[in-house]
Amino acid sequence: MWLTGWSTISAGAPTCCTADVAGGGRISVEVAVAWPELQVVVPLKLPDGTSVADAVEASGLRERFPELEVRDDRLGVFGEKRAPDAKLADGDRVEIYRPLKIDPKEARRIAAQSRKKNSENCR
Repeated sequence: MWLTGWSTISAGAPTCCTADVAGGGRISVEVAVAWPELQVVVPLKLPDGTSVADAVEASGLRERFPELEVRDDRLGVFGEKRAPDAKLADGDRVEIYRPLKIDPKEARRIAAQSRKKNSENCR
């Protein structure tokens, strides 16, 4: 398991040059979760045909972080939402997303009101 204090593009991202010809029916994947103060990436070797949910379970993150809320609508692979039963490919990075603290539309509305109020105070 890798603990990192920063984020970067995964070196395990699939490219046209990383095909596993002699994989023996196993794939290499990563399961990642991040909080503001901690990021955890768990590299795994799993059987071909493993699903997103299987990889999350195999990572042991639920046991290590009991407060981690894993929900079907908060799972993805390389930034794209995926269903828990979606099959993984070699080199995929499963991501467990945190809930939003505020709806993005609401955040923009609040920011616009704040800018308007500040511009009125400058007159």
